[in-house]
Amino acid sequence: MLALSFGLGAALLWAVHDLLARKLSQGAPLLPILTVVLAAGTLGLVPVALMTGGWAAMTGPAWGLAALSGLAFGGAIGGLYKAFSLAPVRVVSPVVGAYPLLILLIAVAQGRSVTGGDWLAVLAIVVGIAIVAVAARDDAPEGYASSPGVAIGWGALAAIGFAATFALGQEATRLGSELPVMLAGRLVALAFILGLLFWHKGSLAPQRGHFGVLGLMGLVDALALGLVTASGGLPQAEYASVASSLFGVVTVLLAAWFLKERVRPIQGLGIACVFGGIAALGLLGG
Repeated sequence: MLALSFGLGAALLWAVHDLLARKLSQGAPLLPILTVVLAAGTLGLVPVALMTGGWAAMTGPAWGLAALSGLAFGGAIGGLYKAFSLAPVRVVSPVVGAYPLLILLIAVAQGRSVTGGDWLAVLAIVVGIAIVAVAARDDAPEGYASSPGVAIGWGALAAIGFAATFALGQEATRLGSELPVMLAGRLVALAFILGLLFWHKGSLAPQRGHFGVLGLMGLVDALALGLVTASGGLPQAEYASVASSLFGVVTVLLAAWFLKERVRPIQGLGIACVFGGIAALGLLGG
């Protein structure tokens, strides 16, 4: 189904983004990195949103929900980068990717139909992610800037933020139009991070050598979030949000390949559970 395809595309894009985030966040000030990434994604979205239109469809509630989704996204991406600065990908990504259960709970609260099969598929995803995270507790401390528990806490905050971002953005899309919702959310998230940067008297100067990579990360992130947000007008839109959680295990695999971060055999079982859950969602969605 189309919503599931959107979610899988977003997962692959976010996996690349998160791999770069893990690499660049080591020992670096996070607010300048976040500012450049969000600014690049916003600038890339502006011409597309202005040319495509849909502004007349925006209602007051749609603007309000879009703004709230931007605040949630600012908190989510902040928690994500903080977690990546503290612990390896194999610890952080599975925890951040544990938001599917929250997504379906929100769908139920909104009165949408969620079947028992949906819950079983999501349970497989969550169990798989939990296996990867729990197995990491026995890892050696190398590569950790703090205790794994602190990193997991930041990752959990990011998961809550992403669940809220997707739910609010999709609902705003139903009440308004996709690209205006996306741009409004981006602008609010950027304003939030800029406010924190000014509050802490930060500077973008230390990141000048990474502007190209950070800009690419921003564009990739904007496209991924755009896919999930755009699915708000599709049947079973929550499938896009659930499927996008696959980015966690994909990032673990990429980190094992490119960053040489070890994946334990039991974590391989968890990854298989996640892929099985995603496949089940696709079959259930018909």
